Amino acid sequence: MPFKSLNLQLQENIVSMGYEVATPIQVKAIPLILSSRDVVGASMTGTGKTGAYGLPILSMMLKSGTDETQISKAKMLVLVPTRELSLQITIALREYAKGTDLRILNIAGGANMSKQIASLQKGCDVVVATAGRLLELGKQGHISLSKIEFFVLDEADTILDLGFIREVEQIIDILPQKRQTLLFSATMTPAVKKLSQEILKKPMLVEVNNLRASDITIEQIVHPIEKEKKLELLSYLLGSNNYPQVLVFTRTKAIADEVSAYLKASGLACDTIHGDKKRGARDRALKDFRSGESKILVATDIACRGLDIDDLGVVVNYDIPHIPLDYIHRIGRTGRAGKNGVAITLLATNEHISWKKIEKLLDKKPQVVAVEGFESAMKLSVVKTRGKSLGKEVEPKKKTAGAFGNKKKKEAPKPKYPTKRDFRNSPVENTKDNKRAKKSK
Repeated sequence: MPFKSLNLQLQENIVSMGYEVATPIQVKAIPLILSSRDVVGASMTGTGKTGAYGLPILSMMLKSGTDETQISKAKMLVLVPTRELSLQITIALREYAKGTDLRILNIAGGANMSKQIASLQKGCDVVVATAGRLLELGKQGHISLSKIEFFVLDEADTILDLGFIREVEQIIDILPQKRQTLLFSATMTPAVKKLSQEILKKPMLVEVNNLRASDITIEQIVHPIEKEKKLELLSYLLGSNNYPQVLVFTRTKAIADEVSAYLKASGLACDTIHGDKKRGARDRALKDFRSGESKILVATDIACRGLDIDDLGVVVNYDIPHIPLDYIHRIGRTGRAGKNGVAITLLATNEHISWKKIEKLLDKKPQVVAVEGFESAMKLSVVKTRGKSLGKEVEPKKKTAGAFGNKKKKEAPKPKYPTKRDFRNSPVENTKDNKRAKKSK
């Protein structure tokens, strides 16, 4: 049991939080981290990764103690991709460290910088940050990373997907060479593997495949629908079923705004979070949704990594994500901690090819249910498009002379120097054959 090797105060805190059994990623990672090894952790969302690295590091920090005569400088840095995830991790670490002297700060973009500077001047032990704001405060001289002993790169795949690799490299260059580095990611892409090789020293790989485990308690339903009727069907489902709470995922910010506007026009109150929303609006939307005041929340894929909502019963995939594995992250927001959950997908005809990739990832076919009045004209099967988009109405192209695939037959090239046979059909005058023909006439 890895929890028994932790600081006693931490053990009491996690018991009061209701943690009785460690998750698989915690069982594997905590002993390695306590032995000061660099670790690469690969595990899906919702598997307890924050506890896997947070608990052992906090335990080691409490063991080493702090100098109360000086303003404490950060010894632990957790770098994350989004503001929502930074706040979620900060809250979790503070719960773990309750009753101790450890100060944990959240340094993320979109928040009041003056307040962050004031908090940093009082000293801190742990910093949970997004890359941009951390670099900004560092360049202004408000935060020092010279004492960092533990560096955690959480959701590394998302950080790289968002294009923050340069910022990450700048931060790593500032950190002390002697440190313990931990990298956690939901997916081990080639870019993540390359980064882990560059910043970690002889790391131990901890990999937990919880795809099937998360799949057991989640009922997955697919509603085939024409693209033009998606908004109408979504409004019908949310209005007629009266779900206690629903999280609706969209692929882009523009679609999120479109869905939100349509639902409000239909009399369904909802909130929206995506990258273009201001920090205050996003925080209020999440707070209202977590407290139950808001029943419907529309979010983009980037936001799905930072959402951790207890007792969420229903997730709706308004469209198919760009990356098949993001589907797992979406539905992982429901059915957490062994509870039941429902994942509904509105599948348009132009998304069937992408859906097949998700089915292959799941190694199963979710239940297909046609909603009366919203039936799709196309059956749920692979359609050979020959490179053409299913989202557009394909009309037979008219044959155009000289167009690709319909070229005119070219005449045989005439020889520069005609042979005797060619002379017979040659229009050239004054040849021997022509003179003989004239005399015979």
